[in-house]
Amino acid sequence: MELYLKGFLIACKGIPATVGVSLIAIIVGATLGLLIALLRMGESKVVRGVCAAYVDVIRGTPMIVQALIMAYGVPQLLQANGIAFRWPELVIPAIIVCGLNSAAYMSEVVRSGLQAVDKGQMEAARSLGMPKKMAMKLIIIPQAIRIILPAFCNEFVTLIKETSVLSFVGVIEITRRGALWNSQSFETFPAYVGVAIAYMILTIPLSKIIGRYEQKNG
Repeated sequence: MELYLKGFLIACKGIPATVGVSLIAIIVGATLGLLIALLRMGESKVVRGVCAAYVDVIRGTPMIVQALIMAYGVPQLLQANGIAFRWPELVIPAIIVCGLNSAAYMSEVVRSGLQAVDKGQMEAARSLGMPKKMAMKLIIIPQAIRIILPAFCNEFVTLIKETSVLSFVGVIEITRRGALWNSQSFETFPAYVGVAIAYMILTIPLSKIIGRYEQKNG
């Protein structure tokens, strides 16, 4: 039992890194996701095509591959072209990858939320002489936020779990902490059970809160 407790406590040392990366990434993802969603609903076919291609590429490739490209591929590419570059901390490309990955998924969530708002809301605002951008900012987006809030929170929960792949690029988060202890102690089962419990104490309470919110506002 002591080994399991030790594995859990060691894994918990990675919680600040996991939560920190997830929080910054979800903020970046929500901001870029909103921008991408609005651009995809715009009139320019070229811009819509570029945004759609971005979403398809990000959603069509594993996050671990994206992380490896950003952490190791980008510096090598720049150095091959005569530009000396090295990430000062590997957590930086990790945050970038998680943010860009989250943006692709959040853009679809935001777009569906915007489209779920009654079209009559925009028509009523325009009939009163309100510019489209102002109507979108003051009327449509606030209503869409309420619609997409559960999906937004679910994306955050998913992102917490997906940060486990960052252990492959050297970020010392929950999974990496467990792997390092396993390599030292050879206590594989207690190490990864501890990792699993550390993730559960983060994700299960959040999932319960989201579920209650959906029931209350359903």
